[in-house]
Amino acid sequence: MKPNNLTFKAPGKKINIVTLGCAKNTVDSEKLLKQIESGGYTVFHDYKDFSGGTVIINTCGFINDAKEESIETILYYVSLKKEGRIEKVIVTGCLSERYKTILRKEIPEADCWFGVESTAGILKELGLEVRKDLRLNRILTSPGHYAYLKISEGCSRTCSFCAIPAIRGKYISRPLEEVTAEARKLAENGVKELILIAQDLTYYGLDLYKKQKLPGLIEELLKINSVEWIRLHYLYPDGFPVEVIELMKQNRKLCRYIDIPVQHISDRVLGLMRRSHNSEETRNLLYGIRKELPDAAIRTTLIAGHPGESREDFNDLKKFIHEFRFNRLGVFSYSHEEGTYSSIAYKDDIPLRTKRSRVSQLMKIQQVISQEINQTMIGKTLRVLIDRIEGDYFAGRTEYDSPEVDQEVLISSKYDLEPGNFYDITITWAADFDLYGIPA
Repeated sequence: MKPNNLTFKAPGKKINIVTLGCAKNTVDSEKLLKQIESGGYTVFHDYKDFSGGTVIINTCGFINDAKEESIETILYYVSLKKEGRIEKVIVTGCLSERYKTILRKEIPEADCWFGVESTAGILKELGLEVRKDLRLNRILTSPGHYAYLKISEGCSRTCSFCAIPAIRGKYISRPLEEVTAEARKLAENGVKELILIAQDLTYYGLDLYKKQKLPGLIEELLKINSVEWIRLHYLYPDGFPVEVIELMKQNRKLCRYIDIPVQHISDRVLGLMRRSHNSEETRNLLYGIRKELPDAAIRTTLIAGHPGESREDFNDLKKFIHEFRFNRLGVFSYSHEEGTYSSIAYKDDIPLRTKRSRVSQLMKIQQVISQEINQTMIGKTLRVLIDRIEGDYFAGRTEYDSPEVDQEVLISSKYDLEPGNFYDITITWAADFDLYGIPA
């Protein structure tokens, strides 16, 4: 869980960076924090009682809920500025990239507006210059024993519902050597779990090396001795790098956790979504992975209520979830995003109430599946990484769970455990989306 009120002290003026949205934004903020700190500022991250100094808001503009949260956050800090509690408000990130002109008119009280990839501009506004020697350095805002490792920018897919290519541009792979060097720096600073992130891990290397390089990157990262877990997020189904499955078989440092956002199972809806995989290919891939790695946790995300999704299409999706039994599942309600193919080509013809009902139905199915799978864990001893202590419990994760999005293992705080360490935990009880255990 990302901590609030995280402070990094240095002499000079004060900066508070507030990060909204995905883990990719978190990485951007962490790198910006390091650059600003090197310029003599006292830097804070998501500090709730911040006063004086400047607030930088790293916004998300991916879906309606995220946009609303970003706007509410901007207005909140603008109100603090009006009260004299802070000096300046700087807005950056995806929302600002998409709607900078409109937002500047609607919220003139904000001092500066920057889009994505704006580190140099923000630093200039603060009277600083980019320190190229620190380009791989970060101030972690996670607990410190895990870190997100961003391996690319942008996306070159043409999914009808997604605004990321318009915001972030086409896919740009980071050089393998650069990613590996950053990973080694993180490991030197105590990181034990690397979580590889990109809009699409599958595509990594195709633009830069003209071939998939994710397996090669993983092989290099596996050589870092102090890193004990490597986790993969967002593997696009089409062109899935099957070599990754072999690497998971060969090396337990590579978590048996496979995040494949399939979005739907109806061929008709997949066509409307402009996905480059069909139902048969999706099924073959998922069942093939299950056969090769029966103990792996397979996670997916789905969209309910895409324009044109019929009741029959939705029933097909429900049936498939019952049938395949994903270990982890998230569902989003479709929202019309300006500039996407869907917003131009299709009418948003499914009522919001229907969309929400469909999301609820899918999650109720998953709740039962998760409970049944969790019941099979009782009596088993699992390796657990402790993330934090909260109230009466230590909260940790197995290799089958990613921070903030998946379930946790809860252990009574009466035991002598330490966040950031691994322990063998015997599962004694199971809830719908959490496990409870005791040290083995």
